[in-house]
Amino acid sequence: MAQTTMTVRISGALSDFVAKSVGETGSYENVSEYIRDLIRRDKERVEQQTFDRLKGELSLAFAAPESSYTPVTAQEVIDRNRSRKD
Repeated sequence: MAQTTMTVRISGALSDFVAKSVGETGSYENVSEYIRDLIRRDKERVEQQTFDRLKGELSLAFAAPESSYTPVTAQEVIDRNRSRKD
């Protein structure tokens, strides 16, 4: 796993907030730990949004009446997908 060092500049109220969140009085030992946790949470949020969107689309598909489906062969699906790539 590659490790990347990044520099982030913050000031004012954001800097004060971060300072209160780390060290003896905060929830995190250091700023890096805090930033990693924020990134993990944001990643989880994005993944949850993606899952929820997919779940919604599947719910709509499964709720559609049987008469709205058109039978197709595997070859028709393959051909349709190939034509979309071109």
